[in-house]
Amino acid sequence: MSSYSTGTHKTSRTSGLAIAGLVCGILGLFLLPIVLGPLAVVFGAVALRQTGSAMAKWAIGLGVADIVLMIVMFVVAANNGGSFTWHIG
Repeated sequence: MSSYSTGTHKTSRTSGLAIAGLVCGILGLFLLPIVLGPLAVVFGAVALRQTGSAMAKWAIGLGVADIVLMIVMFVVAANNGGSFTWHIG
């Protein structure tokens, strides 16, 4: 007895660009948002066009958050005479 499947099986494969964008977006929150933020947006946008995955959307969102964080840090540094320091306690 053999069984035949008439339906097509759609395999969902995660895009490498979506993973790269997500990693750049996460690392950009802590290190080099000026470089990793735009990279996350570009990688996420290309992956979104190719696959439409949720991971690509997260990469774009994190990339935008990195860019906003970078702009906020530049504004704070400009208002403090060019320095950016943290005071805890």
